[in-house]
Amino acid sequence: MTKKKKQFEVQENETISDCLDRMKKEGYMPVRRMEKPIFEEVKEAGEVNYRPIAQKIVFEGLLME
Repeated sequence: MTKKKKQFEVQENETISDCLDRMKKEGYMPVRRMEKPIFEEVKEAGEVNYRPIAQKIVFEGLLME
């Protein structure tokens, strides 16, 4: 049995368009886009600060019938 919803993460070596094509091949239609920041821990003057270094893009797909 196939899940009705599935998350697809845009990989480092692919474009957003490639990810959407991959979703379509698996039979899913994008219904939501989420962007999650990736932080790096940096110690400055004895304090720990968090600096954003990248953005992770995840699409939620709904199974097409």
